[in-house]
Amino acid sequence: MQIKLDRPLIFFDLETTGTNITHDRIVEISAVKLMPDGEKILKHRRVNPEMHIPEASTAVHHITDEMVSGEPTFRQMAKSLYAFFEDCDIAGYNSNKFDVPLLIEEFARAEINFDVSGRRFIDVQNIFHKMEQRTLVAAYKFYCGKNLEDAHSATADTIATLEVLEGQLERYPELKNDVSFLSEFSSGGRNLDLAARIVYDDNDVPVFNFGKHKGKPVEEVLRREPSFYNWIMQGDFPKNTKDVLTQLRFKYLKK
Repeated sequence: MQIKLDRPLIFFDLETTGTNITHDRIVEISAVKLMPDGEKILKHRRVNPEMHIPEASTAVHHITDEMVSGEPTFRQMAKSLYAFFEDCDIAGYNSNKFDVPLLIEEFARAEINFDVSGRRFIDVQNIFHKMEQRTLVAAYKFYCGKNLEDAHSATADTIATLEVLEGQLERYPELKNDVSFLSEFSSGGRNLDLAARIVYDDNDVPVFNFGKHKGKPVEEVLRREPSFYNWIMQGDFPKNTKDVLTQLRFKYLKK
C-alpha cells in the first residue's frame, strides 16, 4: 500500500561508532525521500567520524576505520544533507530515540540547528512493537515475506523499514494511511522531547520522566531547584532534550 503524503517523508538509518547519542558519530547514513507522487529518492554516504570505530561496532555494521578514512566528514556534507531533509517529515526504525537525536547532535557540531519543530515523526519500531513485539529482521519477514539480506547495512535497513511500514498499512485496517496519525501512533508515549526525558502526565502537565524528580512537574522543579536545569544543561543529555527544557524554562520563568 502506497503511503499517502501531503509533503515528503524521509526514511533514514544511521550506522555509528556506538550508541552514546551525545558522543558517538555517524559512519554511514542512508535516506530514502518518499515524495507525495510516489517517487523515491535515495541518498547514501559513508562518513569519516574523525574518531576510531570501536571493534564492537565494526562487528555489527562491518565498517572499519580504513573504509571511511577517505570519506567526507559530517561537517563537510552537513549543508547538503540539511537541504535534503528540509521541509520533510521523518521516519525510521527506533529513530525517535536514537537516529534523530544523534543526527541533531551531528548537525549541532557542524553549527547547524536542525529544527525538529513542525515535523512529524514515524517510528516504525514502535508500531511494530505495539502490534507484534519483534525485531527488524523478523518484521521484514513477517510483513514482507522476505529475508533481510545485509542486515545492519544502512541502505538495506532503510529500504526494509520503508517496506515494513507499507506492509503494516496493508495488514492493519486500524492504521490510518495518514502521516499525522502514524506519527502520533508511533511516538511511543506523550513525550515532549525525542528521548522521552520530559513527558505529559494525565493532566497534560509536562513532568520529568527520569531521576530523582521523575513524575514531578517541570515548572515546580525549575522554580524550587534551579540548579537542576544547570545540571542537565552541563550533563550528558541530547541537545533536543536540552532545547525542550530551555523552552519550558523560558515559558515558566517569564511569568
